[in-house]
Amino acid sequence: MIQKVKIVIHGVVQGVGFRPFIFRLAKELDVKGWIINSSQGVFIDAESDRKTLESFIRKIDTDRPKNSYIQSFEHTWLDAEGFETFEIRESKESGSKTALVLPDVSTCNDCLDEIFDPKNRRYLYPFTNCTNCGPRYSIIADLPYDRCNTTMGEFEMCPECRAEYTDPLNRRFHAEPTACPKCGPQVTLKGTDGTVLYEKQEAILNAVKAIKDGKIIALKGIGGYQLLCDASNQDAVITLRKRKRRSEKPFALMLPNAKMVIAECEVSESELRLLSSVEAPIVLLKKKKNIQSAISIECASGNPYLGIMLPYSPLHHILMKELGLPIVATSGNISEDPICINEEEAFEKLADIADYFLVHNRKILRHVDDSIVRIVSGKQVMMRRARGYAPLPVVLNGIKGVTLAAGPHLKNTIAINKANNVFISQHIGDLENIESINAFKRVINDIKSFYELTPEHVICDLHPDYISTKYAESLDIPVHKVQHHYAHVLSCMAENELEGSDMLGVSWDGTGYGTDGTIWGGEFLVPQGISFKRAAYFKPFRLPGGEQAIHDVWKIGLSLLYSVYGEKVFELEIIPFLKKNDALLVKQLLDKNINSPVTTSAGRLFDGISAIIGIRDTVNYEAQAAMELEFAADDFKTNEYFSFSIDESGGSLIFNWENMIKGIINDLNESVPKGKIATKFHNTLAETIVQIVQRLKYSKVLLSGGCFLNKYLLEKSINRLTEEGFKVYTQQRVPSGDGGISLGQMKYSTYIN
Repeated sequence: MIQKVKIVIHGVVQGVGFRPFIFRLAKELDVKGWIINSSQGVFIDAESDRKTLESFIRKIDTDRPKNSYIQSFEHTWLDAEGFETFEIRESKESGSKTALVLPDVSTCNDCLDEIFDPKNRRYLYPFTNCTNCGPRYSIIADLPYDRCNTTMGEFEMCPECRAEYTDPLNRRFHAEPTACPKCGPQVTLKGTDGTVLYEKQEAILNAVKAIKDGKIIALKGIGGYQLLCDASNQDAVITLRKRKRRSEKPFALMLPNAKMVIAECEVSESELRLLSSVEAPIVLLKKKKNIQSAISIECASGNPYLGIMLPYSPLHHILMKELGLPIVATSGNISEDPICINEEEAFEKLADIADYFLVHNRKILRHVDDSIVRIVSGKQVMMRRARGYAPLPVVLNGIKGVTLAAGPHLKNTIAINKANNVFISQHIGDLENIESINAFKRVINDIKSFYELTPEHVICDLHPDYISTKYAESLDIPVHKVQHHYAHVLSCMAENELEGSDMLGVSWDGTGYGTDGTIWGGEFLVPQGISFKRAAYFKPFRLPGGEQAIHDVWKIGLSLLYSVYGEKVFELEIIPFLKKNDALLVKQLLDKNINSPVTTSAGRLFDGISAIIGIRDTVNYEAQAAMELEFAADDFKTNEYFSFSIDESGGSLIFNWENMIKGIINDLNESVPKGKIATKFHNTLAETIVQIVQRLKYSKVLLSGGCFLNKYLLEKSINRLTEEGFKVYTQQRVPSGDGGISLGQMKYSTYIN
C-alpha cells in the first residue's frame, strides 16, 4: 500500500547539498514526491510503500551531507496523492524564518582536486566552491539561502555553471556561490594608491613574488582582510610589527600543509584533526625545541606556542602552493578595530602597513575573524569563536520570548534567540572605539534581520559605563542586568545543560564590576536563579594608579608586597622594581588611597606575581604577564604549592594569599628557578579551588572566566578536583573568557518571569 510521509527538517540544511542528497536518495529508493527549501527549513513530501519510506527516513539521518546538522526532524503519515516523479521545487520565503545560517567553511577535497587539475576548467581558480564548502555567513544578505540573497547575485552564471547549478545530481546543485573563471569574481593586485598592477593568475603570482621579496600583502579573504608576509623572513616580520604598531603580541601563522606543521610543532591527533577540519581554525600548538625552525622567532617572541592554521580558502591554497613557506596571516586592521572588509576601508587604514593589495570583486557583507582554538585535557577549548563556528546556535531551553544579550565590553559577542536557538555572533572585539561600536550594532541588526526578530527584553552587564550596557539602556524595552562573573558561571551552565543547586561556579578573570561597586575577578559563586551567593573570593588588594597598573604590572606586585610587608617592603633587595624612581610614589598612592581601587581579581594577581618573580614588569598587550607566567611553568614538573590560608568573613570564605607571597620571596632568596616558582603558584591556585570546594561541600564545580584559558591552570584544576572526587565542568563551544558572556546573559533570561 502506497503512503505519504510529510517531513519537516530544521537545522543546517541550506547551502550544504541537502536537496541534491534527498533527490539522489529518492531516486535510489524509487520514492516519489518533492522537496523544497524555505526560510523555515526543508519540507519533503515522499510517497512509497511503508517499508521503503521508513528506510528513506532512516537514511536521511545516517547518510546526510557532512556539513549539515539536523536540529529537529518531524514526520507525519498521510494519505498518498499519487506523485509520478520526485522533484526539487523552487524555494519559498513564506512563514517565520528558522533555517540556520551556515558559517563560512573551508575548501573541500573535491574542489581542491579541481583547483590543481590542469585539465579542469576551474584550474587555479581562487573562487572554486560547491555545496560542501565555501563562503556562507560572510556573503548572505537574507534567508532563504539563495543566490539572489547573497553577494554572488550580481554574477550571472555562464551556461556551464548554470548546468551544474540546476543538475540535482551535481554537487554544485544550488551551490549559491558557485562560479568559474568565465563568470565569477576575479583577483587583482593593486598598489597602495589603488593602481591595478596585475589581474587574475598574474596577480597571484606577483603577490607570491612580493612576499618572497620581503614585502607585506593586504589580502582580501573570506571574512575580511589579512596582512601577509614571509614568516621566515625576520626583517619582514619586524617591519610588519613596526607598521602595525604591534610590538610583541604573537602573530597568527599559516603553513602550506600538515607536514610542515608537524615539523615545527608538537601535534596530537586531535590537534591535527582540528587543523584539517571544515572549520579550519587557528590552533595553538607548542613549538618543537632544538630544531632548525623555518619560522622567525619574531613571530611569537617569548612564547612557546604558535597560533597556526592551514589554508582554508581556494585563494589561500593557491598562494601557499606557490609559496611553499610559512607566512604571517594576521588580521587586517589597526589596533583593536574590526578587520577591514571593503577596499575603500582597507586602502584608508592599511595603506601605511601593506606594500600591495591582493583584492577581489566579491563583496563581503560582514567581518568574520579567524577562530582560535586549543586542545586542553583532550578537549577543544574555544578562545575566539568566529569563522567556521558562528553563527550556529546553542540550544537553550526556557527562554521566554525574544531576548537580546548585549555581551561584555571586551571581546564582545552578542546573542539573540529564536525559541530555544541562541544565535551567538562572531567575535566583535573590544568596544573601545567608534568602529567597534558600529560593528557591534551592525551584527545585532544582521541577526535580527536574518530571523525577523524583535527583542522583547535585553540583558546586559552590571557595569554602568560599558558601551554594551549603555546600548541596552537606550532601547525602549525592559533591561535586566547580570553581574559579570555570574554570567561566566551561567555560560558554563548553559553549555553543559546544568540546573540544580549542588554546584559551585569558579569564575576567575581580570576585571568585572561587583555588586559592591568594587572590581571582582576571583570569585566562587553559587547559582540561585536570578541571584547568586558569593561563597568565596580572593582577599582584596589595591591597584595603584587604577587602569595604568594593568599596563605597569610591577605596581600590582608592589601593592601585593606592601600588603604583606608594610614599610619593610623596600628591604626586599631581591625585587628589582622596588628600585624604580616612582616606587615611592606608588607607595604614597597606597598610603593615601589615591586612585587605588580595590580588587579581588585573579587575573591581576597573576600580573602582580609575574612582576614579583621577575618575569614581566610591564605589558604590551592584554594578559601578556599572565601568559608568560604560565609559559614559565611549562618545563617544571612538581606538585608543590605554597602555603596559604582560607579565612572567613561575613559568611564568605576568603583565599588569603599573604603566606603565598612570603613563600615566593623565600624561594627567590634561595635562588629557586623562576619556572619552578611559577609552577608552584599555579599549583597553589588549583589547591585553593580544591580546599574551598571541600569546605563548601558542593559536588559539581564549574570553571569559567578568562583565567581558565590558561592551559596549565585548567588542566591542574581539573586533575586535582577529579582526584578528590568532584565532577568538573568546563567550556568547549564558546570561550570561557568574555566571548562567552553573551550566552551566560541569555541563560540569565531563563530565570526572569
